[in-house]
Amino acid sequence: MKPAEAPRGDAPLAMICGGGSLPLAVADLVEARGRRVLLFPLRGAAHAGDYAARPHHWVHLGQFGTVARVARENGCRDIVCLGSVIRPSLWRLRPDLFTLKVIGQVAKAFHGGDDHLLSGIGRVIENHGFRLLGAHEVAPEILVPDGIIAGVQPSARTHDDIVFGFDFLRAAGPFDIGQAVVVADKHVLAVEAAEGTDAMLARVAELRAGGRIRTARGGVMVKAPKPTQDRRFDLPTIGPQTVEGAARAGLTGIAVASGETIVAKPEALIAAADRANIFVVGMPAGPAKC
Repeated sequence: MKPAEAPRGDAPLAMICGGGSLPLAVADLVEARGRRVLLFPLRGAAHAGDYAARPHHWVHLGQFGTVARVARENGCRDIVCLGSVIRPSLWRLRPDLFTLKVIGQVAKAFHGGDDHLLSGIGRVIENHGFRLLGAHEVAPEILVPDGIIAGVQPSARTHDDIVFGFDFLRAAGPFDIGQAVVVADKHVLAVEAAEGTDAMLARVAELRAGGRIRTARGGVMVKAPKPTQDRRFDLPTIGPQTVEGAARAGLTGIAVASGETIVAKPEALIAAADRANIFVVGMPAGPAKC
C-alpha cells in the first residue's frame, strides 16, 4: 500500500502506549486542542489503573493488525508510539493474523540495535497507510527549552563536562549504545546501555558508595538523542525520577539536548531539583567536531 496522504489535523489520533505517565500526559495535551485520541495501551507495559477511566483498547506487542483495524474504523490516519517498553525477544510477541503476514519484516528489524528495530517497525506502520508521528509533533510543549529549567547556571568547569558529554554521545551514537552518559572532570563515569537511565544512575550511586569514585559529590548526567535515530521514536526523556536518581548518585546536575528531549511532569521535576539542590539545563547538543 502507498503511504497515506497527510491527514487533517483534527482527525482522531491513534496512540500506542507503553509504560509511564507520558502517554496520558500527551493525550491530555492533544485533547485540549480539540483532537480526539484513541488509546492502545500495551499489555505488560502500560499500567491498567491508569486507563480505567478512559476509553481504550488493550493490545499485545505484535498485534498491529488490531490497532490498524480499530484505528481505521475510527477515522485515524496518524499514529504516535510512546512510553517505556522493555525490548522483547521475537519469540515473545503475540502476533495477530496481520502481523504474521509481515513477520519476515518484523524479524529482520529485530536483527540490530534499538534504532534499527524501531525504524523497521516504523516502516511497517507507514507501508500500511498510516502516518507515524513523534509525540513532540502533536504536543511540542513537552520538549525541553533552551536554558536553565531548575537550579543555578552550571560553572565553567561543569559546562566543560557537559560539552564533553555531548561530544561523547555523538561519537558513540553510531554504535546504538544509549542516550546518556555521566561525566566528572572530563572523565566518563558511566554510559547508558540496555539497563536504561535510572539503572545507570543507580550504578553510579553504588560506585560512589563503594569508593570507586574519588569525590563524594560531583559530575553531571548528559542526555541526547543518537545522531541518526528516528526522532519519531524514543526521544530522550527526563522526569522527577531522573532528578532523584541523579541526586542519589551525588551529581550536581543534568544537561539535556534542548528541543530534542522530552520532559515528563515538569512541575514535579523542578520541585525535585530544588529539593536536591541540583540544576537541570537544556542546551543545544551542537554539531559533531571534526
